[in-house]
Amino acid sequence: MIFSKVSVDDAEGAVLAHTIRGDGWTLKKGHPVTAEDCGVLSEAKIKTIYAALLEEGDVGEDSAALSVASGVSGIGVSLSAAHTGRCNLISDVDGVFRVNADTINRLNAVDESITIATLPDYSNVGVGQTVGTVKIIPFAVEERVLSAVMQCVGGGAFAVSVKAFQLLSVVLINTTLPALKDSVVAKTTAVTERRLQRLGAVVDKVISCAHKESDIADSVCWATDINPDLIMIVGASVTVDRRDVVPSGIVKAGGEIEYFGMPVDPGNLMLLAKHGKTPILILPGCARSPKPNGIDWVLERLAARLPVTKSVIPSLGVGGLLVDSPMRPMPRDAAVRESGDEKSHHDIGAVVLAAGQSRRMGVVNKLLEPVNGIVLIRHTVEQLLASKVCSVVVVTGYECDKIESALSGLNITFVHNPEFDEGLSTSLVSGLYAVPNICAGALVCLGDMPGVLSDHIDALIDRFDPGADRSIGVPVHMGKRGNPILWARRFFDTMVDVSGDVGARHLIGANADLVYEVEFDDTAILTDLDTPEEWKRFRESESS
Repeated sequence: MIFSKVSVDDAEGAVLAHTIRGDGWTLKKGHPVTAEDCGVLSEAKIKTIYAALLEEGDVGEDSAALSVASGVSGIGVSLSAAHTGRCNLISDVDGVFRVNADTINRLNAVDESITIATLPDYSNVGVGQTVGTVKIIPFAVEERVLSAVMQCVGGGAFAVSVKAFQLLSVVLINTTLPALKDSVVAKTTAVTERRLQRLGAVVDKVISCAHKESDIADSVCWATDINPDLIMIVGASVTVDRRDVVPSGIVKAGGEIEYFGMPVDPGNLMLLAKHGKTPILILPGCARSPKPNGIDWVLERLAARLPVTKSVIPSLGVGGLLVDSPMRPMPRDAAVRESGDEKSHHDIGAVVLAAGQSRRMGVVNKLLEPVNGIVLIRHTVEQLLASKVCSVVVVTGYECDKIESALSGLNITFVHNPEFDEGLSTSLVSGLYAVPNICAGALVCLGDMPGVLSDHIDALIDRFDPGADRSIGVPVHMGKRGNPILWARRFFDTMVDVSGDVGARHLIGANADLVYEVEFDDTAILTDLDTPEEWKRFRESESS
C-alpha cells in the first residue's frame, strides 16, 4: 500500500486518508474516491489529497478484519459487519466469556497492522454485548501478513467463545439460631434468589434447620434426594474452619470438603464441598449482601457448566480484589417491556439523573414542579417508558423519598447516590453501573427537559449501530447539540472515570468518527429548566 499526497486528477480509486468538508458536502476518511468525487474536489479548488493506494497483494481493511474475526470466533459468538477496518465480536447468549490469551497474544505480535482486543477471560456477558473487536490499523494489509495471522488461529481451536448459562436447579438451606431474626433470613433468601435469577437459575426449594451438625446433615440428605444441580447453605454463623458446624454436618451426611477459602475479596470464606456428584457451596457472610462478591464468580461458572474444583479456586486471585465502593450498585431486576411493544434491534437502557439539589431554583425542587398536569420527573420517565428503551434507571439523591413517591407504580429501577452533592458525575457513575448487561448502550437523560418526548428518544435509538460506527447518538437542532445522548456500552468504563459536576461530553470530541447526529425541527432537545426565569418563560409558552 502506498500512502502519500495524491493529485486529485489521479485520485480515483484511492482511499481518502482524512475527512474533507465543503459547502454542503463531506467526504469521510476511508471513503474510496470516485470520479464524481474528483469533480467535487476540483470545483472546490482542492488540488491534492492524502490518500492510500492499494497495491497488488494488498487486502482491504474490511476484508482483513472480517477474516481475522471469523478465524477467532467460536460457539456463542457472531460478527458485526466490517466497517472502517473494524469487526466486532458479539455474544449470542447470556453466559461466560472464554478467551485463549496465548492465541490472542500471538496474533497481536505478528504485525502492528492487525490487532484484536477482548474482554477478560471468564467475564459475565449478555446477549448482544461486544466481547472483542478486530481492528486493522492501516487501510490495507499485505496478504502475507494476513496469512501469518490466520496461521495463529488455525487448527479449529477457536480463541473466543461464550459458554451459555444453562438452567441450574438449586436447593437453598438456611441454618438458624435463636438470635438470628426471621427478617434477616428472609432478606438473605431474596438476595440469593435474585443473584441466581440473573443467571437463569431457579431455587426449587428453600428449607431452614437449626445450626446444629445433625440437623444440617439431615437437611443435606433431604436436599440430595431431590437431585438438584447445586446445594447452597447460608449459615446462621459464618464458617471459619473446615471442622466448623456446617462443614461437619456435610461430612456427617456423607459428603466431603473440597476447598475452604477463596482468593477473592469479598468472598474469602466460601467453602466448596460435594455430596456424590452434587456440588455444595457454604456461602460467606458477604453473600447476605447483593453487592458483587466472589460467590458470583463461582455461580457464573457453575451456571455455564464450567468446572469449579479445588484446582480452579486458587487461580482466582489475580483480579480477585473486588473494590467495594458506596457507588457500587445493587443488582436489580431488569425492567422489561410491556407485551406488544416493538423491540429495537439493540437493547438500550436509560439513565435518568434526578439527584441534584436545584440550587438555582431556591427552595423549589424543579423535578417536582408540574408539567401538563403531572410533576416534571414523572413526565420525563413516562416518555422514556413509552419509547423503545428496555429499562429505565433513575438515580436519586436530594429529596430521594419525594422523587421515588412521584414515580410510584412505574416499572423502573432506583439507584440512590449518597454522594450527589459532589457533582453530576457521581450520579452518572451510579446509573451506568445499574444498566442491565443485556443493554448495548444507554441514554443519559436529564430529568428537567419537559419537551423531550418518546419520538425524540426513538429517533436516536433507530440510528444507533455500533457495528457501523454509530456509537454516540447526539440530538441536534439547527447545528446546536442537546440532550439526551445515547452512548454505546464500550464507553461506560471511560465515563465512570469522570469527576466533579461534569458529564462525559468531552468524549464526543475525542471520538468524532463514532458520533452520529439526529436533526430535530423543534427546540425540545435544547430546553432544560434550571431557574425561576426559565420556568416562567416555559409557563407562558404553555399557556399561549
